[in-house]
Amino acid sequence: MTEDIPSSIDETHAVLGRAGYVADRSLATVLYLSLKMQRPLFLEGEAGVGKTEIAKVLSAQLGRPLIRLQCYEGLDIAAAVYEWNYAAQMLEIRMAEAVGAADKSSIAKSVFDERFLIKRPLLQALESAGAAAPVLLIDELDRADEAFEAYLLEILSDFQITIPELGTIKADHPPIVIITTNRTREIHDALKRRCLYHWVGYPDAVRELQIISNRVPGANERLSREIVAFVQRLRRDADLFKNPGVAETIDWATALTELDREALDLETVSDTLGVLLKYQDDIEAVHGERTAHILEDIKSGSGSGDANDVR
Repeated sequence: MTEDIPSSIDETHAVLGRAGYVADRSLATVLYLSLKMQRPLFLEGEAGVGKTEIAKVLSAQLGRPLIRLQCYEGLDIAAAVYEWNYAAQMLEIRMAEAVGAADKSSIAKSVFDERFLIKRPLLQALESAGAAAPVLLIDELDRADEAFEAYLLEILSDFQITIPELGTIKADHPPIVIITTNRTREIHDALKRRCLYHWVGYPDAVRELQIISNRVPGANERLSREIVAFVQRLRRDADLFKNPGVAETIDWATALTELDREALDLETVSDTLGVLLKYQDDIEAVHGERTAHILEDIKSGSGSGDANDVR
């Protein structure tokens, strides 16, 4: 069942909350404005902080289909927008020739019919049937090439696509567009101008504890507090190549809960660092004495961001 878009910032915040997504008010505000103004929302931030999840939550909570375009190097129009079914077109030409059809212009017109058009995610989002438009997620745009980024400008400004053989296809109901980037490269200002912008950062300790409570309800309270304190300390002081994101925090809490742990200890942390950290250099930098020192601080309650600070 399709739900109406939220009518206020508080209602938007509640929509996210019903799905267990712990958002601050600034995110709820820009999301509300994006929905009301029918403007794409450009979300930037480190990998694993929950950018993609926002599109999934909107799709589920508003009862709208999610159409996802996962970007990658070399992504082109044929994979993202449309392409012609060349095999079927050739068969149509052969059949026309077999029955003696000689009008080339008529044949050309028939093979460039919508019957032979293969619709990819962007075109699907604009032509989606039904009373409510879908949620279009353009995920990790920074992985795509700049040429593809430029192609998006017409779609994001006018919600339309021009196909030379068919003309311009415009959305009757503009989709809800969420664009994410991990900032591995800068996105051009021309694209950003067509969007509302929000930086999704790492949560503070209180919000991260609430996230664990929502996503890993079986986690022991003491364990959850110590996990959050440990992760917050790594992000603040460890100078890692890749800080653990919220996704890694959730994975670690889930893993330790599966191991029936009720608190952190040196052996358990050492054995499970690969759940939390994804680079061997980072694991080596944290492993051993440094882990022991962080755990000692957490257990003793010394320093900021320790387990006792997370209430």
